[in-house]
Amino acid sequence: MKAVIDTNVLLVANEQHDGVSTDCVTECVRHLQAMKKSGVTVIDDGFRILNEYKHKTNLHSPKGVGDVFLKDLLRNTANPARVQQVRLTELADNDFAEFPDPILQPGFDAPDRKFVAVAHAHPDKPPVWQAADCKWLDWWPALQAKGVRVEFLCQSDACKFYRNKFPNKPLPALPN
Repeated sequence: MKAVIDTNVLLVANEQHDGVSTDCVTECVRHLQAMKKSGVTVIDDGFRILNEYKHKTNLHSPKGVGDVFLKDLLRNTANPARVQQVRLTELADNDFAEFPDPILQPGFDAPDRKFVAVAHAHPDKPPVWQAADCKWLDWWPALQAKGVRVEFLCQSDACKFYRNKFPNKPLPALPN
C-alpha cells in the first residue's frame, strides 16, 4: 500500500473536522493505522506536506490517531520502506511543474496542489487519499484523466458537504 495523504485525513482521524460522520472517522483511523503498520507514505522533498501536518496537528501531546501517525511518519522520514520522497519544482508559491494539468492548477486550492504534484511525480502514481473535502469531487475526473487517482475515504460525507456548500450545483459523479 502506497499513498499521498491529504491533511484532512489526519484531522478527521483526530476528530478535528466538524460535521463528519463516525463512519468517516473510523475509515480515516483504519487507513492511517494500516499505513502506519505496513504502508508507504509519499511526501515531497521540501517537507511541504509534513509542515502542513505539523501546523494542523498536535505533536507535543498527541491525542488523536492523526497526531500519532505524524509522529511515526517523522521518525521514519529516512526509511524508504515507510516514507518515500519525491522532488517538486515550485515555479511560484504553490505552483508546481509536476502538477499534471496546467489548466486545472490555477482553479485548484493552492494548499492542495502539492498532494497532486507529489502523486503525479512519483513513478508509481500512488493515489491521493481524501477524506471529506468536497471540492475534490469536482477535480477528480480531470486528475484521473492525467493519471492521478483520488481515493475518497468518506464518499457520503464528501457528498453531504458538497450539497451544503454548492446547493445549486448537481452532485458530480463519483469514482468507482
